[in-house]
Amino acid sequence: MLGAVPAGTDGHIWGTDALGRDVFMLTIAGARTAIAGPVAIAVGAMAIGLVFGLLAAYTGGWVDWLISRVVELMLSLPTLLLAIVLAGLIGGGYWVNVLVFMLLYAPYEIRLVRSAALSHLHDPFLDAARLLELSPAHILARHVFPVIRPVVGAAMFLDMSNALVSLSSLSFLGLGISPQAADWGRQLSDARDQLFNNPMTAIAPGIAIIVVSVAMNIVGDWITARADRGER
Repeated sequence: MLGAVPAGTDGHIWGTDALGRDVFMLTIAGARTAIAGPVAIAVGAMAIGLVFGLLAAYTGGWVDWLISRVVELMLSLPTLLLAIVLAGLIGGGYWVNVLVFMLLYAPYEIRLVRSAALSHLHDPFLDAARLLELSPAHILARHVFPVIRPVVGAAMFLDMSNALVSLSSLSFLGLGISPQAADWGRQLSDARDQLFNNPMTAIAPGIAIIVVSVAMNIVGDWITARADRGER
């Protein structure tokens, strides 16, 4: 029999939704998209950020100027609003949304990596590496990247937190994720008509989004604090 039943019903600790699906199991299943998508966005955006950020910082000149102008242009655009427009125009599902956010988050990482790299480009160990006539790729990969790695790690966790909220927002609006898929944003959207029958249909995914997002932020802050202590 379909229809939402309240929490505590025999066999359904958090009750069921309007389609008769167990809310607890649906929330657990929704963790797959809640983790996979944000991780992909953070890794992809940071990969782009490392390539163009290090290139801009090390090369300087017109290359740095061009990359910086493109980044400034991208940063002037409202990320979530642009993602909603693109998701509506392109369609294509959840992973298209992931790709869109990956590209929209990349300018933030380019600016971050460029700034972090510039602060170390004139350190003595890098001057020594240049005197040894090591290739730029070797210097960036073996000497610059290890120094900025804590900044990169912290930024990726913060990206994951923001990406989780952003993807859930699109799912709530019905963009990207299929109606039958297990997704926390979609659960919140479907729960609007079931709040009186079973409030857990909204409470469970809402708390899950908050807890995971806050946890990712805490890890990012911990990495930043540890890196700051290491520099002292």
